[in-house]
Amino acid sequence: MSGIAIARLAEERKAWRKDHPFVSASSRTGFVARPTKNPDGSLNLMSWECAIPGKKSTPWEGGLYKLRMIFKDDYPSSPPKCKFEPPLFHPNVYPSGTVCLSLLDEEKDWRPAITIKQILLGIQDLLNEPNVKDPAQAEAYTIYCQNRLEYEKRVKAQARAMAPQDT
Repeated sequence: MSGIAIARLAEERKAWRKDHPFVSASSRTGFVARPTKNPDGSLNLMSWECAIPGKKSTPWEGGLYKLRMIFKDDYPSSPPKCKFEPPLFHPNVYPSGTVCLSLLDEEKDWRPAITIKQILLGIQDLLNEPNVKDPAQAEAYTIYCQNRLEYEKRVKAQARAMAPQDT
């Protein structure tokens, strides 16, 4: 494992714990970003479990969308792979769940200075503002372009299905 990647991810974790996007207590949902644990209980900084709340006043509101961030040894030179688990119905999410976003593409807008917080906020923006010039999922793209009401109905149903459960 790369010392540079591990050191940067440890810094990211510290920064996240000090300052991460806050969502009102009334909605009970907020951003989550934390390293996964190895079988021995130690932290695996190369794999993070994240959650992105749907923005208020959008069809995505109420849902909490789980995402895995996988970092390669050459991070931050290369972006993490971000994958919704389970995959979302969205024009810019591949059927595998992988997010298609220029911010996460080293050939396009990726910069080593981009933080986990910026990535999660960028993906949250993408949810309600799909990039129709870069579709990744044919069905969601087609419905989004041809029947916006049907698209929003599907998104709202998905938000309800992915709402945090009261425990």
